[in-house]
Amino acid sequence: MAMEPESSRHDGGLHRTLGVMDLVFLNVAAILGIRWLSTAAQMGPSSLVLWLLAVVIFFIPSGLTVMELSSRLPGEGGVYLWSKSAFGEMHGFIAGWTYWVNNLFYFPGLLLFISGAFLFLGGSEWLHLGDSAYYNAAFSLTLLWIVIGTNVIGLKRGKWIQNIGAISTAAVFIVLAAGGTWAWIRYGSATGFTATELVPNFTSFSTVTFFATMTFAFAGLELAPAMGGEIIDPSRSLPRAMVISGLVISSIYILGTGLLMVAVPEGQVDVISGIPQALAAIGERISLPGLAFLGTLLVVISSTGGLGAWVSGVARVPYVIGIDRYLPESLGRTHPKWGTPHVALISQGAIVTVLMFAAVADSTIEEAYIMLLDLAIILYFVPFLYMFAALPVLRKKANGSNAGVNLVPGGTFGVWLFAGLGFAATLLSVVLAIIPPAGSENPQMFVLKVCGGAVLFIVAGLVFYHRNRR
Repeated sequence: MAMEPESSRHDGGLHRTLGVMDLVFLNVAAILGIRWLSTAAQMGPSSLVLWLLAVVIFFIPSGLTVMELSSRLPGEGGVYLWSKSAFGEMHGFIAGWTYWVNNLFYFPGLLLFISGAFLFLGGSEWLHLGDSAYYNAAFSLTLLWIVIGTNVIGLKRGKWIQNIGAISTAAVFIVLAAGGTWAWIRYGSATGFTATELVPNFTSFSTVTFFATMTFAFAGLELAPAMGGEIIDPSRSLPRAMVISGLVISSIYILGTGLLMVAVPEGQVDVISGIPQALAAIGERISLPGLAFLGTLLVVISSTGGLGAWVSGVARVPYVIGIDRYLPESLGRTHPKWGTPHVALISQGAIVTVLMFAAVADSTIEEAYIMLLDLAIILYFVPFLYMFAALPVLRKKANGSNAGVNLVPGGTFGVWLFAGLGFAATLLSVVLAIIPPAGSENPQMFVLKVCGGAVLFIVAGLVFYHRNRR
């Protein structure tokens, strides 16, 4: 019963402004990345089966785990709070630190995607800027600081970035579904969907690698509980929002990938600009050239909503760690007028600015995007390993008390089954993220950057921890 006072003390100065629909929008904006449709479509029809496997092996276990852990420890901090309660101060710090740091690498990758998609609004005259480091850096950093500034002046205002982004994500899917279906009826599918092509080839290394990426695409349900101190009635709101958003996200990933392959032949979908490319192809096939502009605009707004969700959500982790004084105490401050963790928001923006310049220097834009994605996967899934491991530990600790609700079905067997599935899928993704993509110009340097960067930032975090602990 000592859990509640510890979690609630992290909520001081914050305002409860997030209801059920806000959380649904947050989950959709944070998890449902339209860019993952183009990534999955590169695998062809078998990607549809891989999506279903990712739902069963990772998405459902992570959802049940997050619901139960947030029921037991509902305060601000999420995975940091859960790992700390299950395994102690240092492990909680590592989980929280890697959860925060991974997003510092994730943000530049997402910003590169948005800057690339934005060029499609100008047609062929703008596309040559896609390889310009100056353009990508200028556009990305301007957008980043607009999002940060909006969140600094209040979550009540900042939440509308992700809310509008989530609505735009649904609108992208509707446009893709309507246009793709029309083109299919009139001209047929650009991709064949035979039974043989739907079966994944698990003897192929590329299939396993793509599956790990799909797992990463479903991660994010743990973000909303990190803002537990700002949620209205979290014990009621969180589970409802997870069920609603989970159904929406799974459906759009599977159906959207299929519709994308209907519009664009297999093997011709670009990893960064696949959705605008598909919408342009649909517009040409059905004689609606304006469809490409509308769809691309929605993609940009949708991805900006995802950026807003993660910028606001992950800032709460260093905020809580700052309160515990394992990171500089200033990170735990809230703005006296707006009730936001403004120091944490501005600090992570400054770090992302530096990393953005490093990402676009001395690399092709696409290679930088993939490298940042792989480094983010490694660091992001470290706290997931802690999260799944914490489930049986905290369930056992809670036996005989009324702290939280047993939401994972099947008793002890169910807990170990879902925790084991999630842990195994997470570990596989971490291992596969280290391997360089096919055609990499310097695979050794790629591995060195990914592994070295991950180790460097974990060690740097431990230095902070031990110095401030003393």
